[in-house]
Amino acid sequence: MNYSNIYKISSNGLHLCPIDDEMLDRRKIFLTDAVTGATMDLLLKQLMYLEMTDPGKEITLFINSPGGECLSGLAVLDYIRTMSSPIRTVCTGTAASMGAILFLAGQKREMLRHTNLMIHDPSTGGRLDGMKPHEIENTLNMLRDMQRTLIEIIAEASGKTEEEIAGITKNDTFFSMKEALDFGLATGEYTGG
Repeated sequence: MNYSNIYKISSNGLHLCPIDDEMLDRRKIFLTDAVTGATMDLLLKQLMYLEMTDPGKEITLFINSPGGECLSGLAVLDYIRTMSSPIRTVCTGTAASMGAILFLAGQKREMLRHTNLMIHDPSTGGRLDGMKPHEIENTLNMLRDMQRTLIEIIAEASGKTEEEIAGITKNDTFFSMKEALDFGLATGEYTGG
């Protein structure tokens, strides 16, 4: 049995329907994988479709992601900021790294009780092997620029100073739902809807 499909009844009888289609119809979309060019391409298309079909109506984005590519994630964040439809983000497991940054894109940022967020500075992902000194320097400059960008985003969402955020993102810092609420990263507990 394929559990990614559901049965729907219409005037033409019983039909098998992909559950993702049903959720999209209800303006509920999901990021349950790493942040990559491919996953962000799909997420952008879903957001654009929902914005076109009913601009101004809330969209819920459920996130359980280990994070990933900063630039791909920032492209989605930038698009969300242009939308007329309010975005509600819901952490359904762990929203880590760029997954946490995308969580912060929500006007409403909710977490299930036993979920967590993780924020940290960007990294090279181990890509320094075999680089020449000037290439390492260029990579380090790009990392510092990205670090400033991510710190600004976290500070803006949480209401904390950039200095406070810079001190916290030096290491992998995890927040339970209660800690995220207290720190200003989350705005509430998800209770459904």
